[in-house]
Amino acid sequence: MRREIAKVALEKLIKDGRIQPARIEAAVAQARDKVNEKAKEAGEAAVYDVGITGLDPRLVQLLGRLRFRTSFGQNVLLHSIEATHIAGMMATELKANARVAKIGALFHDIGKAIDHEVQGSHVDIGIRILQKFGVDESVIKAMRPHHGEYPYETPESIIVQVAESISAARPGARKDTVEIYLKRLEDIERITSSFEGVEKAYAIQAGREVRVFVVPEKVDDLGMHKLAKNIAGKIENELQYPGEIKITVIRENRAVEYAK
Repeated sequence: MRREIAKVALEKLIKDGRIQPARIEAAVAQARDKVNEKAKEAGEAAVYDVGITGLDPRLVQLLGRLRFRTSFGQNVLLHSIEATHIAGMMATELKANARVAKIGALFHDIGKAIDHEVQGSHVDIGIRILQKFGVDESVIKAMRPHHGEYPYETPESIIVQVAESISAARPGARKDTVEIYLKRLEDIERITSSFEGVEKAYAIQAGREVRVFVVPEKVDDLGMHKLAKNIAGKIENELQYPGEIKITVIRENRAVEYAK
């Protein structure tokens, strides 16, 4: 928001040519009003696009602020709209509450609208915002586990997390090119598969998690923990990546017989 206000004010001042303290203050005030109006229009367009009604206008305007926020190059408002459409389709197919899933997905990142002004993670800030505007508790339960900080309590909470991940993790959605995206996944799987006892390795969540399946005869329960730690250490030493990568080691025993 501040960046957009500065941009609009500078454009106005440069066009006018008379740059002085009094005119700067006036230009900034006008720019702030203009950007707030843009945010309101963006929020109204978003809720119209996803077909949600009955929301507090102040909450809708706050949603519109996400038009001026990006995450890894992906516009947060467009990401939220996309996640909402996906969540709605999934909830309908799974016979869950589509309205709860859609509102939870639409506002899952609402905390990012003011996280530069308020302390705390965007998830916790978002919870407080929704509580302040009287949003139903079922919606809050649906949105708060989307980064794994809270437990899943309802089917809608899982749907929101999956819909958000699909929108964020699909190739091309964020700043990385498809080639870089694929190369990172290949490197993660290559490093993981180089350890003895690893049967298969799959990089998922756009490379933010790797699932490692081990041969149960070669890796015991105690060895799983050591293997996970060693894989994490090797990835840290050999790769450069934003955020963190979760390593999940899976050891499975199966007994199969056939009755004839």
